[in-house]
Amino acid sequence: MQATGRFRGRTPVRPDAAGHGSGGRIGRRRFVTLGAAGGAMGLLAACNAPRNAARLSEILASAEDDPYQDYAIYPVTRDLLPRVETWPVTGSGPRGGWISRGGGANGQTIASGDRLTLTIWDNEENSLLTSNGNKAVTMEGVAVAPDGTIFVPYIGQVRVAGATAEAARGTIQTRLEEIVPSAQVQLAQEAGRMNSVDVVAGVAAPRSYPLEDRNTSVLSLIARAGGVREGLDNPVVRLVRGGQVHVTTLEQLYENPALDTVLRGGDKIIVEEDPRYFLAIGATGRQQQVRFTRQKLMAADAIALMGGVHAGRADPRGLLILREYPEGARGDGIRGPEQARVIFIVDLTSADGLFSAGRFEIHPDDILYASESPLNAVYATTNIIGTFLGLATRIDNSTD
Repeated sequence: MQATGRFRGRTPVRPDAAGHGSGGRIGRRRFVTLGAAGGAMGLLAACNAPRNAARLSEILASAEDDPYQDYAIYPVTRDLLPRVETWPVTGSGPRGGWISRGGGANGQTIASGDRLTLTIWDNEENSLLTSNGNKAVTMEGVAVAPDGTIFVPYIGQVRVAGATAEAARGTIQTRLEEIVPSAQVQLAQEAGRMNSVDVVAGVAAPRSYPLEDRNTSVLSLIARAGGVREGLDNPVVRLVRGGQVHVTTLEQLYENPALDTVLRGGDKIIVEEDPRYFLAIGATGRQQQVRFTRQKLMAADAIALMGGVHAGRADPRGLLILREYPEGARGDGIRGPEQARVIFIVDLTSADGLFSAGRFEIHPDDILYASESPLNAVYATTNIIGTFLGLATRIDNSTD
Protein backbone atom coordinates (compact mmCIF):
# COMPACT_ATOMS: atom_id res chain seq x y z
CA MET A 1 0.00 0.00 0.00
CA GLN A 2 1.46 3.40 -0.95
CA ALA A 3 1.52 6.22 1.59
CA THR A 4 -1.15 8.84 0.99
CA GLY A 5 -0.82 12.60 1.23
CA ARG A 6 -1.89 12.75 4.83
CA PHE A 7 1.25 10.82 5.80
CA ARG A 8 3.70 13.09 3.92
CA GLY A 9 6.80 13.97 5.98
CA ARG A 10 6.40 10.92 8.17
CA THR A 11 7.86 7.49 7.85
CA PRO A 12 4.92 5.23 7.02
CA VAL A 13 4.47 2.25 9.24
CA ARG A 14 4.01 -0.80 7.08
CA PRO A 15 2.34 -3.93 8.34
CA ASP A 16 4.43 -7.00 8.79
CA ALA A 17 3.65 -10.28 7.18
CA ALA A 18 0.97 -10.99 9.75
CA GLY A 19 -0.74 -7.69 8.95
CA HIS A 20 0.27 -6.04 12.25
CA GLY A 21 1.23 -2.47 12.66
CA SER A 22 -0.75 0.74 13.08
CA GLY A 23 -0.75 1.62 9.41
CA GLY A 24 -2.31 -1.74 8.51
CA ARG A 25 -5.12 -1.35 11.00
CA ILE A 26 -6.02 2.12 9.82
CA GLY A 27 -6.14 1.03 6.20
CA ARG A 28 -8.33 -1.96 7.01
CA ARG A 29 -10.76 0.11 9.02
CA ARG A 30 -11.19 2.51 6.17
CA PHE A 31 -11.70 -0.25 3.72
CA VAL A 32 -14.29 -2.06 5.86
CA THR A 33 -16.20 1.12 6.73
CA LEU A 34 -16.30 2.44 3.19
CA GLY A 35 -17.12 -1.00 1.88
CA ALA A 36 -20.04 -1.38 4.30
CA ALA A 37 -21.45 2.04 3.40
CA GLY A 38 -21.02 1.26 -0.28
CA GLY A 39 -22.77 -2.06 0.21
CA ALA A 40 -25.70 -0.36 1.94
CA MET A 41 -26.05 2.17 -0.85
CA GLY A 42 -25.78 -0.54 -3.45
CA LEU A 43 -28.50 -2.58 -1.77
CA LEU A 44 -30.81 0.42 -1.59
CA ALA A 45 -30.19 1.19 -5.23
CA ALA A 46 -30.79 -2.40 -6.27
CA CYS A 47 -34.11 -2.95 -4.53
CA ASN A 48 -36.86 -1.21 -2.65
CA ALA A 49 -37.49 -1.87 1.02
CA PRO A 50 -40.46 -4.20 1.57
CA ARG A 51 -43.79 -2.43 2.14
CA ASN A 52 -47.23 -3.38 3.41
CA ALA A 53 -49.22 -0.93 1.30
CA ALA A 54 -48.94 1.52 -1.58
CA ARG A 55 -48.46 5.22 -0.98
CA LEU A 56 -51.25 7.72 -1.60
CA SER A 57 -49.30 9.39 -4.40
CA GLU A 58 -48.82 6.05 -6.17
CA ILE A 59 -52.54 5.18 -6.03
CA LEU A 60 -53.63 8.60 -7.29
CA ALA A 61 -51.05 8.50 -10.07
CA SER A 62 -52.24 5.07 -11.21
CA ALA A 63 -55.84 6.32 -11.28
CA GLU A 64 -54.78 9.31 -13.39
CA ASP A 65 -52.82 7.13 -15.81
CA ASP A 66 -55.56 4.50 -16.17
CA PRO A 67 -56.64 4.35 -19.84
CA TYR A 68 -60.32 4.01 -18.92
CA GLN A 69 -60.30 7.29 -16.99
CA ASP A 70 -63.30 6.19 -14.91
CA TYR A 71 -62.13 7.33 -11.47
CA ALA A 72 -63.46 10.25 -9.46
CA ILE A 73 -61.51 11.44 -6.40
CA TYR A 74 -63.15 13.36 -3.56
CA PRO A 75 -61.62 14.54 -0.27
CA VAL A 76 -64.06 13.85 2.59
CA THR A 77 -64.93 17.33 3.86
CA ARG A 78 -67.94 19.15 5.22
CA ASP A 79 -68.69 20.46 1.73
CA LEU A 80 -68.84 16.93 0.27
CA LEU A 81 -71.14 15.40 2.91
CA PRO A 82 -74.50 16.86 1.73
CA ARG A 83 -73.72 15.85 -1.85
CA VAL A 84 -72.85 12.23 -1.03
CA GLU A 85 -76.00 11.81 1.08
CA THR A 86 -78.10 12.21 -2.08
CA TRP A 87 -76.18 9.54 -4.00
CA PRO A 88 -77.56 5.96 -4.13
CA VAL A 89 -76.56 3.27 -1.65
CA THR A 90 -74.20 0.70 -3.14
CA GLY A 91 -73.11 -2.82 -2.25
CA SER A 92 -74.88 -6.02 -1.32
CA GLY A 93 -77.02 -6.61 1.74
CA PRO A 94 -80.63 -6.94 2.83
CA ARG A 95 -83.07 -5.05 0.64
CA GLY A 96 -86.80 -4.50 0.99
CA GLY A 97 -89.10 -1.92 2.51
CA TRP A 98 -90.80 -2.27 5.84
CA ILE A 99 -94.43 -2.06 6.93
CA SER A 100 -95.46 0.59 9.42
CA ARG A 101 -97.50 -0.43 12.41
CA GLY A 102 -101.27 -0.64 11.93
CA GLY A 103 -104.10 -1.35 14.35
CA GLY A 104 -105.88 -4.67 14.61
CA ALA A 105 -108.76 -6.23 16.50
CA ASN A 106 -108.21 -6.65 20.23
CA GLY A 107 -109.51 -10.21 20.14
CA GLN A 108 -108.61 -13.15 17.95
CA THR A 109 -110.74 -13.88 14.89
CA ILE A 110 -111.45 -17.25 13.37
CA ALA A 111 -109.68 -18.22 10.15
CA SER A 112 -109.67 -21.15 7.78
CA GLY A 113 -107.72 -24.03 9.25
CA ASP A 114 -108.64 -23.23 12.85
CA ARG A 115 -110.24 -25.99 14.90
CA LEU A 116 -113.29 -25.30 17.05
CA THR A 117 -114.74 -27.21 19.95
CA LEU A 118 -118.52 -26.80 20.36
CA THR A 119 -120.35 -27.74 23.55
CA ILE A 120 -124.11 -27.54 23.22
CA TRP A 121 -126.28 -27.65 26.34
CA ASP A 122 -129.97 -28.55 26.39
CA ASN A 123 -132.18 -29.25 29.46
CA GLU A 124 -135.15 -30.64 27.54
CA GLU A 125 -136.07 -34.25 28.40
CA ASN A 126 -136.55 -35.30 24.79
CA SER A 127 -133.81 -33.16 23.26
CA LEU A 128 -132.81 -33.53 19.63
CA LEU A 129 -129.22 -32.84 20.60
CA THR A 130 -128.58 -34.86 23.76
CA SER A 131 -129.42 -38.45 24.76
CA ASN A 132 -129.23 -40.96 27.62
CA GLY A 133 -129.84 -38.33 30.25
CA ASN A 134 -126.84 -36.18 29.20
CA LYS A 135 -127.40 -32.47 29.32
CA ALA A 136 -124.60 -31.57 26.87
CA VAL A 137 -122.99 -32.80 23.71
CA THR A 138 -119.46 -31.92 22.60
CA MET A 139 -118.13 -31.62 19.05
CA GLU A 140 -114.30 -31.55 19.20
CA GLY A 141 -111.84 -30.47 16.52
CA VAL A 142 -114.33 -29.10 14.04
CA ALA A 143 -112.11 -27.74 11.24
CA VAL A 144 -112.96 -24.44 9.62
CA ALA A 145 -113.22 -25.16 5.91
CA PRO A 146 -111.37 -23.13 3.24
CA ASP A 147 -114.62 -21.26 2.54
CA GLY A 148 -114.75 -20.20 6.22
CA THR A 149 -117.66 -22.40 7.30
CA ILE A 150 -118.29 -25.29 9.71
CA PHE A 151 -121.06 -27.88 9.73
CA VAL A 152 -123.41 -27.99 12.74
CA PRO A 153 -126.08 -30.73 12.88
CA TYR A 154 -129.69 -29.60 12.29
CA ILE A 155 -128.66 -26.12 11.05
CA GLY A 156 -126.11 -26.99 8.34
CA GLN A 157 -123.21 -24.78 7.22
CA VAL A 158 -122.45 -21.75 9.38
CA ARG A 159 -119.91 -19.12 8.30
CA VAL A 160 -117.52 -18.31 11.14
CA ALA A 161 -114.31 -17.06 9.45
CA GLY A 162 -113.53 -13.43 10.24
CA ALA A 163 -115.67 -13.46 13.37
CA THR A 164 -114.43 -13.56 16.94
CA ALA A 165 -115.08 -16.71 18.93
CA GLU A 166 -117.84 -14.94 20.87
CA ALA A 167 -119.53 -13.67 17.71
CA ALA A 168 -119.43 -17.13 16.12
CA ARG A 169 -120.88 -18.67 19.30
CA GLY A 170 -123.77 -16.20 19.21
CA THR A 171 -124.49 -16.95 15.53
CA ILE A 172 -124.61 -20.72 16.13
CA GLN A 173 -126.81 -20.37 19.20
CA THR A 174 -129.25 -18.08 17.38
CA ARG A 175 -129.58 -20.60 14.56
CA LEU A 176 -130.06 -23.50 17.02
CA GLU A 177 -132.73 -21.67 19.00
CA GLU A 178 -134.97 -21.80 15.94
CA ILE A 179 -135.03 -25.59 16.41
CA VAL A 180 -134.19 -26.07 20.09
CA PRO A 181 -135.23 -22.94 21.99
CA SER A 182 -133.49 -24.04 25.20
CA ALA A 183 -130.09 -24.74 23.56
CA GLN A 184 -126.98 -22.93 24.80
CA VAL A 185 -123.62 -23.01 23.07
CA GLN A 186 -120.00 -22.82 24.25
CA LEU A 187 -117.16 -22.41 21.73
CA ALA A 188 -113.39 -22.80 22.11
CA GLN A 189 -110.90 -21.94 19.38
CA GLU A 190 -107.56 -23.54 18.53
CA ALA A 191 -105.48 -21.45 16.15
CA GLY A 192 -104.56 -23.04 12.85
CA ARG A 193 -102.11 -22.14 10.14
CA MET A 194 -103.74 -18.86 9.20
CA ASN A 195 -103.85 -17.71 12.80
CA SER A 196 -100.23 -18.51 13.59
CA VAL A 197 -96.85 -16.99 12.79
CA ASP A 198 -93.69 -19.02 12.18
CA VAL A 199 -90.56 -17.71 13.88
CA VAL A 200 -88.02 -19.52 11.74
CA ALA A 201 -84.57 -18.66 13.08
CA GLY A 202 -82.47 -16.31 15.19
CA VAL A 203 -84.44 -16.66 18.45
CA ALA A 204 -84.11 -18.85 21.51
CA ALA A 205 -87.19 -20.97 20.69
CA PRO A 206 -88.05 -21.01 16.97
CA ARG A 207 -91.42 -22.59 16.18
CA SER A 208 -94.98 -21.74 15.16
CA TYR A 209 -96.78 -19.38 17.55
CA PRO A 210 -100.56 -18.82 17.59
CA LEU A 211 -101.61 -15.18 17.51
CA GLU A 212 -103.16 -14.28 20.83
CA ASP A 213 -104.96 -11.34 19.26
CA ARG A 214 -104.85 -9.14 16.20
CA ASN A 215 -102.52 -6.66 17.90
CA THR A 216 -99.55 -9.02 18.22
CA SER A 217 -96.48 -7.13 16.97
CA VAL A 218 -93.08 -8.26 15.73
CA LEU A 219 -91.26 -7.34 18.94
CA SER A 220 -93.88 -8.94 21.19
CA LEU A 221 -93.68 -12.21 19.25
CA ILE A 222 -89.85 -12.19 19.33
CA ALA A 223 -90.14 -11.78 23.10
CA ARG A 224 -92.51 -14.78 23.30
CA ALA A 225 -89.94 -16.78 21.34
CA GLY A 226 -87.31 -16.15 24.01
CA GLY A 227 -85.66 -13.11 22.47
CA VAL A 228 -82.91 -12.82 19.89
CA ARG A 229 -80.21 -15.46 20.07
CA GLU A 230 -76.95 -14.24 21.59
CA GLY A 231 -74.00 -13.50 19.38
CA LEU A 232 -75.82 -11.88 16.44
CA ASP A 233 -74.24 -8.58 15.36
CA ASN A 234 -76.83 -5.95 14.46
CA PRO A 235 -79.70 -8.46 14.01
CA VAL A 236 -81.74 -8.07 10.82
CA VAL A 237 -85.46 -8.90 10.89
CA ARG A 238 -87.09 -10.31 7.76
CA LEU A 239 -90.87 -10.47 7.56
CA VAL A 240 -92.20 -12.75 4.82
CA ARG A 241 -95.82 -11.95 3.93
CA GLY A 242 -97.78 -12.85 0.84
CA GLY A 243 -94.72 -13.69 -1.24
CA GLN A 244 -92.94 -10.44 -0.37
CA VAL A 245 -89.96 -9.93 1.94
CA HIS A 246 -89.79 -6.87 4.18
CA VAL A 247 -86.49 -6.04 5.92
CA THR A 248 -85.43 -3.88 8.84
CA THR A 249 -83.06 -4.11 11.78
CA LEU A 250 -83.81 -4.74 15.42
CA GLU A 251 -82.13 -1.43 16.19
CA GLN A 252 -84.71 0.42 14.09
CA LEU A 253 -87.62 -1.42 15.73
CA TYR A 254 -86.30 -0.43 19.15
CA GLU A 255 -85.81 3.19 18.19
CA ASN A 256 -89.07 3.71 16.26
CA PRO A 257 -92.24 2.12 17.75
CA ALA A 258 -94.15 3.08 14.59
CA LEU A 259 -92.20 0.35 12.77
CA ASP A 260 -93.21 -2.42 15.21
CA THR A 261 -95.74 -3.76 12.73
CA VAL A 262 -98.77 -5.88 13.65
CA LEU A 263 -98.52 -9.47 12.44
CA ARG A 264 -101.00 -11.43 10.37
CA GLY A 265 -101.68 -15.12 10.29
CA GLY A 266 -99.33 -16.94 7.95
CA ASP A 267 -96.48 -14.44 8.44
CA LYS A 268 -92.93 -15.72 8.84
CA ILE A 269 -90.22 -14.00 10.87
CA ILE A 270 -86.51 -14.63 10.32
CA VAL A 271 -83.89 -13.02 12.56
CA GLU A 272 -80.30 -13.19 11.33
CA GLU A 273 -76.97 -11.46 11.64
CA ASP A 274 -76.49 -8.44 9.42
CA PRO A 275 -74.70 -9.88 6.34
CA ARG A 276 -73.19 -6.54 5.31
CA TYR A 277 -69.45 -5.97 5.61
CA PHE A 278 -66.62 -3.76 4.40
CA LEU A 279 -63.01 -4.71 3.63
CA ALA A 280 -60.10 -3.33 5.66
CA ILE A 281 -56.71 -3.68 3.93
CA GLY A 282 -53.36 -1.94 3.65
CA ALA A 283 -51.61 -0.50 6.69
CA THR A 284 -54.57 -1.16 8.98
CA GLY A 285 -54.84 -2.71 12.42
CA ARG A 286 -56.87 -5.63 11.01
CA GLN A 287 -56.92 -6.83 7.40
CA GLN A 288 -60.16 -8.70 6.95
CA GLN A 289 -63.87 -8.47 6.25
CA VAL A 290 -65.47 -6.36 8.99
CA ARG A 291 -69.17 -6.82 9.76
CA PHE A 292 -71.57 -3.93 10.20
CA THR A 293 -72.45 -3.55 13.87
CA ARG A 294 -75.30 -1.06 13.38
CA GLN A 295 -77.73 0.08 10.74
CA LYS A 296 -75.71 3.14 9.71
CA LEU A 297 -71.95 2.83 9.99
CA MET A 298 -69.87 5.99 9.70
CA ALA A 299 -66.23 6.15 8.61
CA ALA A 300 -65.08 6.92 12.15
CA ASP A 301 -66.93 3.81 13.40
CA ALA A 302 -65.36 1.72 10.65
CA ILE A 303 -61.86 2.93 11.55
CA ALA A 304 -62.42 1.83 15.14
CA LEU A 305 -63.86 -1.56 14.07
CA MET A 306 -60.86 -2.36 11.89
CA GLY A 307 -58.44 -1.59 14.73
CA GLY A 308 -57.43 1.84 13.47
CA VAL A 309 -54.54 2.55 11.16
CA HIS A 310 -51.05 1.20 11.86
CA ALA A 311 -49.18 3.78 13.93
CA GLY A 312 -45.82 2.90 12.45
CA ARG A 313 -46.73 2.42 8.79
CA ALA A 314 -49.92 4.22 7.76
CA ASP A 315 -50.21 7.68 6.27
CA PRO A 316 -52.83 9.49 8.41
CA ARG A 317 -53.50 11.84 5.49
CA GLY A 318 -54.24 8.96 3.13
CA LEU A 319 -57.08 6.75 4.39
CA LEU A 320 -58.93 5.76 1.21
CA ILE A 321 -62.53 4.58 0.84
CA LEU A 322 -62.97 2.82 -2.50
CA ARG A 323 -66.51 2.46 -3.84
CA GLU A 324 -68.05 1.51 -7.17
CA TYR A 325 -71.41 2.97 -8.20
CA PRO A 326 -73.71 1.47 -10.83
CA GLU A 327 -73.79 3.13 -14.23
CA GLY A 328 -77.33 4.35 -13.54
CA ALA A 329 -76.08 6.42 -10.60
CA ARG A 330 -74.50 9.07 -12.78
CA GLY A 331 -75.45 11.12 -15.79
CA ASP A 332 -77.32 14.27 -16.74
CA GLY A 333 -80.02 15.16 -14.23
CA ILE A 334 -78.94 12.39 -11.82
CA ARG A 335 -77.46 13.08 -8.42
CA GLY A 336 -74.39 10.91 -8.30
CA PRO A 337 -70.62 10.84 -8.69
CA GLU A 338 -68.81 12.01 -11.79
CA GLN A 339 -67.44 8.52 -12.45
CA ALA A 340 -68.47 5.00 -11.52
CA ARG A 341 -65.32 4.26 -9.52
CA VAL A 342 -64.85 6.67 -6.66
CA ILE A 343 -61.93 7.21 -4.28
CA PHE A 344 -62.78 9.13 -1.12
CA ILE A 345 -59.75 10.47 0.81
CA VAL A 346 -60.00 10.94 4.58
CA ASP A 347 -57.39 13.19 6.20
CA LEU A 348 -57.08 12.14 9.84
CA THR A 349 -54.69 15.00 10.61
CA SER A 350 -57.22 17.82 10.09
CA ALA A 351 -60.16 18.82 12.26
CA ASP A 352 -62.48 18.93 9.25
CA GLY A 353 -61.36 15.47 8.16
CA LEU A 354 -61.96 13.99 11.61
CA PHE A 355 -65.40 15.54 12.04
CA SER A 356 -66.40 14.64 8.49
CA ALA A 357 -65.34 11.03 9.07
CA GLY A 358 -67.91 10.92 11.86
CA ARG A 359 -70.67 11.79 9.38
CA PHE A 360 -69.51 9.99 6.23
CA GLU A 361 -71.57 6.81 5.81
CA ILE A 362 -69.87 3.55 4.86
CA HIS A 363 -71.67 1.36 2.30
CA PRO A 364 -71.64 -2.44 2.13
CA ASP A 365 -68.64 -3.80 0.17
CA ASP A 366 -66.65 -0.58 0.55
CA ILE A 367 -62.88 -1.02 0.69
CA LEU A 368 -61.06 0.95 3.40
CA TYR A 369 -57.42 1.17 2.40
CA ALA A 370 -54.78 2.69 4.64
CA SER A 371 -51.94 3.90 2.43
CA GLU A 372 -48.34 3.71 3.58
CA SER A 373 -46.55 6.75 4.94
CA PRO A 374 -43.73 8.15 2.76
CA LEU A 375 -41.60 8.35 5.91
CA ASN A 376 -41.37 4.57 5.95
CA ALA A 377 -38.82 4.73 3.13
CA VAL A 378 -36.67 7.07 5.23
CA TYR A 379 -36.96 4.77 8.22
CA ALA A 380 -36.09 1.76 6.08
CA THR A 381 -33.03 3.52 4.63
CA THR A 382 -31.84 4.58 8.07
CA ASN A 383 -32.28 1.09 9.44
CA ILE A 384 -30.37 -0.55 6.57
CA ILE A 385 -27.47 1.91 6.75
CA GLY A 386 -27.41 1.56 10.52
CA THR A 387 -27.29 -2.21 10.17
CA PHE A 388 -24.33 -2.12 7.77
CA LEU A 389 -22.45 0.47 9.80
CA GLY A 390 -22.97 -1.62 12.91
CA LEU A 391 -21.66 -4.61 11.06
CA ALA A 392 -18.64 -2.61 9.92
CA THR A 393 -17.94 -1.54 13.49
CA ARG A 394 -18.04 -5.11 14.71
CA ILE A 395 -15.67 -6.24 11.95
CA ASP A 396 -13.38 -3.33 12.67
CA ASN A 397 -13.29 -4.07 16.36
CA SER A 398 -12.53 -7.71 15.66
CA THR A 399 -9.30 -6.69 13.93
CA ASP A 400 -7.90 -5.01 17.07
